[in-house]
Amino acid sequence: MDINLIMKILPFVAEAGLTTIKLAVASFMIGLAVSALLVAARFSRHFGIRAIATAYVSVMRGTPLLVQLFLVFFGTSQFGMELTPFVAGILTLGFNIGAYMSEGMRGAILSVDKGQTEAARTLGFGRFDTMRLFVLPQARPLLLRSLGVNTVILTKGTALVSTIGVVELTYSAQRFVTSTYKPFEVFGVAGAAYIIIIAVILAIARFAEASYGGATAP
Repeated sequence: MDINLIMKILPFVAEAGLTTIKLAVASFMIGLAVSALLVAARFSRHFGIRAIATAYVSVMRGTPLLVQLFLVFFGTSQFGMELTPFVAGILTLGFNIGAYMSEGMRGAILSVDKGQTEAARTLGFGRFDTMRLFVLPQARPLLLRSLGVNTVILTKGTALVSTIGVVELTYSAQRFVTSTYKPFEVFGVAGAAYIIIIAVILAIARFAEASYGGATAP
């Protein structure tokens, strides 16, 4: 093992790791917004809205993320839209993970006993207040756990944006392998960086679950 090489590439891997974190954070925020809209649509009283949301989730979960990434980055240029690799990456990752997050949120909400909703409606609470004050607090532990899992999946998925030229961990490692011909050391360092990032995400998820997951309805 070439320790000197490892020490040499560490600063570059750290810089690429920051790009990976930026990708994950930006995509997570987009995914969170998309998932909230999808969940609201899936619980809508209107069949058409529910059907569109269901179809969206099916398409995003049923097609490879790499195909979606190429479609957004290369396909949009056909219609005069020039997206940078970074923007194309966060949009694709965000709208993709949003579909997965929505299923986790929906499952967490459905896990709450229907009697809670019926009791709240009997007391005169509207649909919004029932969801906000009674259902979501009880669904929170499962919801937070699902968000943590999906964030880990999202972070590992950022490696795919290397295929469109975003200089994140995987792309940076590939460049060093090309110039050094030492894939074990280079990809080993990149893998260790991913492990550190994911370990931090899991620690944050556990803290959030421990701090907020136990809340109950008033």
